[in-house]
Amino acid sequence: MYRSPKKILLGQDNNALVFLFAINALVFVLINFVKIVYYLTDIPLELFYKQILNWFTLSAIPKLFFSRPWTILSFMFTHYSFWHLLSSMMWLWAFGFILQDLAGNNKLIPVYLYGGLIGGTIFLLSNNLFPGLEKDLLTISPMLGSGTAVMSVAIATTTLAPGYRIFPQINGGIPLWVLTVIFVALNFTSFSGGNLGAAAAHLGAAAIGFVYVKQLQSGKDWGNWMVQLFYWVDDLFSPEKKHTNKNSDKHFYRATRKPYEKIANQSQQKLNDILDKINQQGFQSLTDDEKNYLNRAGNDEDL
Repeated sequence: MYRSPKKILLGQDNNALVFLFAINALVFVLINFVKIVYYLTDIPLELFYKQILNWFTLSAIPKLFFSRPWTILSFMFTHYSFWHLLSSMMWLWAFGFILQDLAGNNKLIPVYLYGGLIGGTIFLLSNNLFPGLEKDLLTISPMLGSGTAVMSVAIATTTLAPGYRIFPQINGGIPLWVLTVIFVALNFTSFSGGNLGAAAAHLGAAAIGFVYVKQLQSGKDWGNWMVQLFYWVDDLFSPEKKHTNKNSDKHFYRATRKPYEKIANQSQQKLNDILDKINQQGFQSLTDDEKNYLNRAGNDEDL
């Protein structure tokens, strides 16, 4: 029931999931390469945190944030620990692969970015404005990692297809919402130290993932402007492959018929495809449906 009409392959150009993996991995390698340089030159690692890492992470201190406004974007691609990176990418793979399969290749990055941006904004506000959450800002660890972005992807995927089943070999499959519950539980367990600002950020990211999909199902794609901006920039550097708006892809969340409802393809293209198949593989290679379609076409029936 839940399938994209076109399978997205890992080696496919502009694969959003692979692109996110690459950006996260690249930032991790760059940061840790610089850390190794500091280590080999006997420079105290405290200076590495202050001079390098803090320029990528999101600080709760307004003065530091406004001096480094890009950190509202960079923090969601920054991982200091390899295990932090690995666990984040595994969860991103689990939910991002399903989201791409269901909704196509151009929804994952907008959901990821919205989750990170909303989460980062809530982290700043909750630590500075809301009574009861305000603390000594110097004691609050800066936020880093793709946790808020992946939370948004997880909730968006589950909202899109709550009945989706993984590992179908196990008694018909495990419902996706079970995996989501495990992810959310593990995610919020990490806030046991009382970092309420980070917890609020993840709640906000979850909310934007839910709202994004609900808007998508109503026909409003909040990520379309990001996709069009990317196409515009790409066209500037590659004018030979102009992007055009393609509305032919029909995903199930905007389908006008029931899943698995069989409707005869009335296009001349299908007839041409069948004739090409006969030419290349022989008449015996046709399925029963293709043979019936060909017979009806030969009898000039209404297709």
